[in-house]
Amino acid sequence: MSDVFEHPWLSGLFGDCDADAIWSAPQSLAHMLTFEAAYSRGLGAIGIVSLRDAQMAAQRIESANPDLEILRSGTVQDGLPVPALVRFLKLEAGQFKNAIHTGATSQDVMDTALALTLRENSELLADRLSEVVDMLGQVSKRFGSNTIMGRTRMQAALPVTVGHRLETWSAPLAEHLRRLEQMRPRAECVQLGGAVGDGQAIGIKYRELAEFLASALELHLPNRSWHATREGITEYASFLSLISGSLGKMGQDICLMAQQGVDEIKLSGGGGSSAMPHKKNPVLAELLITLARFNATRVSGMHQALVHEQERSGSAWSLEWMILPSMAKATARSLSAAITLCTQIESIGEART
Repeated sequence: MSDVFEHPWLSGLFGDCDADAIWSAPQSLAHMLTFEAAYSRGLGAIGIVSLRDAQMAAQRIESANPDLEILRSGTVQDGLPVPALVRFLKLEAGQFKNAIHTGATSQDVMDTALALTLRENSELLADRLSEVVDMLGQVSKRFGSNTIMGRTRMQAALPVTVGHRLETWSAPLAEHLRRLEQMRPRAECVQLGGAVGDGQAIGIKYRELAEFLASALELHLPNRSWHATREGITEYASFLSLISGSLGKMGQDICLMAQQGVDEIKLSGGGGSSAMPHKKNPVLAELLITLARFNATRVSGMHQALVHEQERSGSAWSLEWMILPSMAKATARSLSAAITLCTQIESIGEART
C-alpha cells in the first residue's frame, strides 16, 4: 500500500490538494531555483562577481527547466539533488557559470527552499485556523446556550452549556494562531553557511550576502547558519502536532457525543456501512483522531533528527525529509476536515427550559 496521502483512493480521505501542492517536488525545485537565482544576484551585489555576470546567471537559472530524472539519478549518487542541479545550471549558464553557487553548499539551497515551503505552509495554516475558529464561533451562537451533560473520566458529572464544551475546542486553536506568529521567525529563516557553516568559503562579506538573501527572499535572518542546529524546524513539527492534537480532542468529543444512546450531537453527511445500512458513522470526527495520533507518533522522529554530528549530518537531516512533509499534510487535512465537520453540525444539546 502506498502513502495514504497520495494513494489512489485513500487520498480521498487523507489527502489535501493545497498541502500536496506546497510540498510537491515541482514546488520544491522552484524554491531551490529561486534561492540559486537570488544567490547569483547576491554575489554581484557584494562584488564577488560582476553585476552583469550575476544578472545573466540569475536569468539563466530562472529560465532553466531541469529534468527531474537528472535530479533523481543525482540523488542516488550524491544522497541529495543539489550537486546534479548545480552541474545542470552551470552548463546552462555557460560563460557565467562562476556566478552560480560559488561559496554555497547544498544544504544552503535545500534548507532555504524548505524555509520558503514553510512560509507557504504557515499561510495555509493561519487561514484555516482562523476559519475553524470562526466557524466554531458560529456554532456557539446557534447552540451555545443549550445544555449537555458534562462528563469527567467519561462518566456523567453535572450539566454544562454547549458553549462550555465548544470553548475547549476553539480556545486552543486561537492560541495556536498566536503561537504560529511567534514561531515563524524561528522556522522561516534563510540558510547560508557554506561548506562548514561559518561562511569562510564566501569570505568577509558572508553576512552581507546573507542579509541580501533574506531581503530578496523575504525570509528571516538568523544570527548564524543552522545546518546542524534544527530546533526551529523541530519546534515547527511539534507545533503541527499541537494543532492536530487539539483537533483530535474535538473529534474525540464529537464521536462520543454522536453515540447512539447519547445523541448529544446530530451530524449530516455521516458515512455508511456495507453491512448495516442504518448506521451514519462520524467519519470526519474519526479522521481527526487518527491524524492527531499519526502526528504524535512523528514528533519523536523529529526530535531524533535534532541529533546532528559535528557541522552536518546526512542521516539526521534526511530523516527530516521523511517525516516533516507527512506531518504538514496531516495537519492541513485535519484543518480542512474540521471545517467541513463544522458545516455538518445540525444540532447540539437541548434548549434550556
